[in-house]
Amino acid sequence: MNTLNIGLQWNELDEQLVEAITGNADKVWEYAEVGFEEFKSSNTLVEWIESEGFEITERNIAGIDTSWVASFGSGSPVIGILTEYDALPDLGNEAVPSETPRKDGTTSGHGCGHNLIGTGAIGGAVALKRRMEKAGITGTLRVYGCPAEELLAGKNYMAKAGVFDDLDACLHWHPMNMNTTFNIATVASADLKVEWHGKNAHAGGAPWEGRSALHASELFTHGINTMREHIVPEARMHYYVENGGSAVNVIPDKSSIVFRYRGPNAADVQKNLDWIRDIAKGAALMTQTKVDITEMAACYDVLPNQVLSDRVYSHLEQFQVPEWTEEEQAFARNLQREAGYPEDGMATDMTADFRGASMGGSTDVGDISYITPTMGVLVAAWPLHVQPHHWGATASNGMSLGHKAAVKAAQVLAATGLDLLTDPDLLEAATEEFKQRTGGKPYKSMCTAEAHPIIRQRHAQAGDGSCGCIADILGKG
Repeated sequence: MNTLNIGLQWNELDEQLVEAITGNADKVWEYAEVGFEEFKSSNTLVEWIESEGFEITERNIAGIDTSWVASFGSGSPVIGILTEYDALPDLGNEAVPSETPRKDGTTSGHGCGHNLIGTGAIGGAVALKRRMEKAGITGTLRVYGCPAEELLAGKNYMAKAGVFDDLDACLHWHPMNMNTTFNIATVASADLKVEWHGKNAHAGGAPWEGRSALHASELFTHGINTMREHIVPEARMHYYVENGGSAVNVIPDKSSIVFRYRGPNAADVQKNLDWIRDIAKGAALMTQTKVDITEMAACYDVLPNQVLSDRVYSHLEQFQVPEWTEEEQAFARNLQREAGYPEDGMATDMTADFRGASMGGSTDVGDISYITPTMGVLVAAWPLHVQPHHWGATASNGMSLGHKAAVKAAQVLAATGLDLLTDPDLLEAATEEFKQRTGGKPYKSMCTAEAHPIIRQRHAQAGDGSCGCIADILGKG
């Protein structure tokens, strides 16, 4: 069966489905809810996919209120499609080609296009379901509602709970400034929250009576920065000071830092986390303070799969990249001018397959790629040179540039999913490559707890009538 040609004959992405993809993308863009708080966004997607005949088979996975699994069909093979829908803090922007705060005062924004990821993925799943029904194709199609990707704390905890264990293959997509496959080796990652506890005192009158938690955090960051010389080039370390005191004339008795280490693989991350913990403990010893270290989340690097990448690439070529109007290209050039980039507009061609090249970013898709053969597609949604986590991406994701990317991704996901359901040779080859790359080793979660600390604390606070929002839990309220 030539499934590639069958995919090209589809009319399942009719005008009504395209409108559902773009309309729901705009809703989620407007909500702009950050990780673990995507209640309206998640509900919007659940209502949509249920209306299309999918059954919600699981909710509240790993205690995450905004997670879910939708399913259609039965039997083998079992093919998964991933959604995301969380926004980023402080990246709110109007859908205009200039850095313009939202008129409604919303400060968060979809600077990575997760409003498009969720709706494009569901659109592809709906199109594939329609083809399965028309052609009598057997198998199980699952769509996963995956929160908090920006916190790298959704899919990895869901994976620890086992919801991906029976997948035969998994697909995903991401908006970008180019058109190609997600055949990239990302880096593994782990987040820690480090808190020091000292002793208050009057900073002018009797500083010798106090023990500064802030000094401990300063020593910790100095230790981290001297460590940088001795880590591999692929590694990255980032942090922000969450709490360092509240009055200049008081010795701070509390200080905390949220820290992330990224390394080329899980083994590198786990090895260097031991060093980082020692630096935190050393800072406490030097300041006569006490330290608490909380492991927030950890995720694997993304494991490429060339077999699946080749098939995804072929579909992207045959469906062709998004076509842009002159007005859209003008929007892109104006945005580039405003942001200080070359005025080259939107990508109009394909970028070559990365063939497993590495990048410094991370995604919790990595955990799934160590469970089952996994591949994604990248579709241009914002102008050339503009990067994710930028106001220009937020602006583009809220208008027709992002809409066209989501629709194109839906086509590619649906066509590739059809191949996986109907071409056993493709699935067998992808599985064989997966086994070779993993060496046959079973997946083991890097997350040390059954649920994320934010989720655990939220549930604990709920019993006290507290809102349990992230700002409260992380001390930003």
